[in-house]
Amino acid sequence: MKAFTALTAAELRLLSRDPASLFFMVAFPLMLLVLKRGDGGAVPGYLAMIATIGGMGALPGLLASYRERKVLKRLATTPISPVLLLGAQLVAQVAAGLAGSVLLVVVAIAVFGVRAPGDVLMLAAAFLLCSVMVCALGFMIAAVVRNTRGASLIGMLVMFPMIFLSGAAVPRKALPGSLRQIGDFLPLTPAVKALGDAWSGTAASFPLLILAGIIVVATAAGAALFRWE
Repeated sequence: MKAFTALTAAELRLLSRDPASLFFMVAFPLMLLVLKRGDGGAVPGYLAMIATIGGMGALPGLLASYRERKVLKRLATTPISPVLLLGAQLVAQVAAGLAGSVLLVVVAIAVFGVRAPGDVLMLAAAFLLCSVMVCALGFMIAAVVRNTRGASLIGMLVMFPMIFLSGAAVPRKALPGSLRQIGDFLPLTPAVKALGDAWSGTAASFPLLILAGIIVVATAAGAALFRWE
């Protein structure tokens, strides 16, 4: 447990020193909120976007770099399992996303007068499942794409269309019908819906079940394909 805590703290320190992660997970959503003049309806989507930036924008490249630099292979020869490092990275990404999300929610309510979430517990559950789901997808990308640049590139290429077509950055009702149909099949769409429903106080369990199913499938696929070196 001490080793896992130390690894998680180290991963969090590394994330805190990454200006790109800090900008896109903290400053960028706040900028969008200001540009939207405090539109409360956009906040749940921004929460999903924060989680996705960490899980798919940063995580694949980080895991690929650990493998490329033989970090995971060296850990396998020590009492610390490389699985602990992967778990620490997951916790660090979720914690960083949570920090950015809490700041966004506080600013939305305190500065712009946005109505508080209707169901805080369901909102927390939806955010946690969303965060783990996008990290599982990021893990799967890192399993398939072996080098750092390739994993980062593929993560970005998957992340940006998903953010826009799922309703995280732009309301889905503003999209053409053909793009909305594509968005229906994206894994981030049920996450946006779950967060939106929880914020409005009308949370349903079905989107959460979909997220849980995606987590299981993506984790199983990533574990089957992942190589330590």
